[in-house]
Amino acid sequence: MYQYTVPLHEIAEEFHLVPLHKATDYNRVCLLVADVTRPGLALTGYFEHFEPMRLQVMGMVEHSYISGMSEDERSIAFDRLFSYRIPALIYARDLMPPDELLQMAKKHNITVLTSDQPTAALIAKLIVNLSSKLAPRVTRHGVLVEVYGEGLLLVGESGVGKSEAAVELLKRGHRLIADDAVEIKQVSPSELVGTAPDVIRHYVELRGIGVTNVAQLFGMGAVKDSTSIDLLIHLKNWKEGDTYDRLGLEENYEEILGVKIPTISVPIKPGRNLAVILEVAAMNNRQKKMGYNAAKEFMEQINLHYDSLTQESGF
Repeated sequence: MYQYTVPLHEIAEEFHLVPLHKATDYNRVCLLVADVTRPGLALTGYFEHFEPMRLQVMGMVEHSYISGMSEDERSIAFDRLFSYRIPALIYARDLMPPDELLQMAKKHNITVLTSDQPTAALIAKLIVNLSSKLAPRVTRHGVLVEVYGEGLLLVGESGVGKSEAAVELLKRGHRLIADDAVEIKQVSPSELVGTAPDVIRHYVELRGIGVTNVAQLFGMGAVKDSTSIDLLIHLKNWKEGDTYDRLGLEENYEEILGVKIPTISVPIKPGRNLAVILEVAAMNNRQKKMGYNAAKEFMEQINLHYDSLTQESGF
């Protein structure tokens, strides 16, 4: 799988980090992992399991600790830390690093940045940002819409009516995320988030009409940049003789990037109100996540009914 990276200078610009020392390769350094670490143990000389690919953030605790060191001790501590070729060291809370730190940063050609944000808040924001940008991803052909807060990924053969269904849902107050191509990211072991490639964001293609801008036609409330993928819906042309699930007892899943997504198949034929069907599918999926399954309740009632008839008949 392709390894995504994030340039260090982009993170510095996005988080308004001020460079105190720029390494000669500042514009070429890329971050490979989303984890961010405070180098407390490393400053004591303990480097067992130290991960040099992580951003290192110095806070008040680390600053207070090194303030109690002598100049020689600080030089030795940062000489060891920077010898591991970390991508950068960030000083939080607008604290000013000692001269020994900057001297060792220049010696080892390591970037030092500063931020006015609190340490914990800065680390949390960095991890969330990097987790999204470094997440494994794949692009699928389909349409992604948000219906009652549920992300529905509509897939099927070209021309089956995915874009038309999305437009009908937009007219009913729901939102479009992507049409034709959906970029899917794995943001956690159990969650996928879908978005649209920049070049086609907010656009829908309708055969016979052409490309339309949803944000211009329906307003900004009809579009959204991203949403979680909660249900995968296969739209299929109705075929006589094919069997379709009428009770909904079967729970089918499809794996995308190793994450199991609930999956249903919806047959398409003239006269079926697809938008209403998709709305019900979204609400039913939400109910299942909350612990209520109408199909199972229905079967339990049927079984109780037959049990009562059996008892009345004496069998």
